[in-house]
Amino acid sequence: MEKILIAPSFLSANFLNLEAEIKKMNKSEADWFHLDIMDGVFVPNISFGFPIIRKIKEIAEKPLDVHLMIIEPQRYIKEFAEAGADILTVHYEAVIHLHRTVMQIKEYGMKAGVAINPHTPVGVLEEILPYIDLVLVMSVNPGFGGQKFIPSILAKIHKLTQMIYKLDNKVFIEVDGGVNMHNARHILEAGADVLVAGSGIFKTQNPLETIIKMKNIRL
Repeated sequence: MEKILIAPSFLSANFLNLEAEIKKMNKSEADWFHLDIMDGVFVPNISFGFPIIRKIKEIAEKPLDVHLMIIEPQRYIKEFAEAGADILTVHYEAVIHLHRTVMQIKEYGMKAGVAINPHTPVGVLEEILPYIDLVLVMSVNPGFGGQKFIPSILAKIHKLTQMIYKLDNKVFIEVDGGVNMHNARHILEAGADVLVAGSGIFKTQNPLETIIKMKNIRL
């Protein structure tokens, strides 16, 4: 297996001291900063928008992995690029013209990802896989941090791994939702490349040490 990538989810960070949280993660062995953007429509919660992303970008020393949980994400691709997104992921369930949206993301110089909710079968991604850089598999119902991992997602990750194996291009499998030290090994064994963890990192006693442990899981 290739290097394990860790993307701390800033939805679980302390927003009263966000600058310190960013600088702490800069010093960590984390690979990406995962930013969840919610509109209160596609998911029943509202997070943050462009001003916060811009401020994070000013301090962040790692790529911004921006996950859009919003309706009509294609309307804001340029703005997210300008705000500092390095990876932009849209939901399969939120986009009508998925190929067009993916191509627009790439035209603005970002890596393109497609996310799927827990109930969405991986088979729907077959036609878009050759054009994207990443699949984000939601392992909880999106909208809130701190939820429990849905075990049946492991079989879904494994099936997606088999689909990607047939491709000429590398597509990362990112898993988000309820990821922690207790289930990280199982998720990686199923075929995941990138672990997104919010509470599983920020709410631990030593977040930097937790990241090191996750990155050094032996399969």
